Amino acid sequence: MNIRILATPLAAALLFTATACGNDKPSDPDAGHLTAVGDTSSCVEDASPVSSFPDGYPANFPMPKGTIVYHVENRGQDGVIATGVTATPFDDVLQAMNDAKRAGFAVTSGETEEDDAEANWTGNGYLGRWAIKKSASCPDETVIQLLSKKI
Repeated sequence: MNIRILATPLAAALLFTATACGNDKPSDPDAGHLTAVGDTSSCVEDASPVSSFPDGYPANFPMPKGTIVYHVENRGQDGVIATGVTATPFDDVLQAMNDAKRAGFAVTSGETEEDDAEANWTGNGYLGRWAIKKSASCPDETVIQLLSKKI
């Protein structure tokens, strides 16, 4: 079976399973994603890096410089969600996440707003979505969440 035929429904499932940040309307299926997964109030100075990652996490995904991944949630068939924080400015984090294509992780679609951005991506045997947001708790810091699933 063609991988593209399998990837399209899988991408749709990932979008509805763990949607990215959006507006705060209660009826919006994207509302609150970043606060629904893990603790997004941790600052760089308080974050403790996780010691290991579950199968299903792309260890070679190039997180932005200085990112501390402090929470990982294995959602089984739905994938792995990693949450991190960095003191790297939002615009630089956005550039770094888009530049992941250099490591073989290409953005397939996404959107950027003033304080947050999200994108679907695929590459190196994985399919996923990333979301970044200016931290509400930690001035000049950026929260990053990476959803990944082996395909």
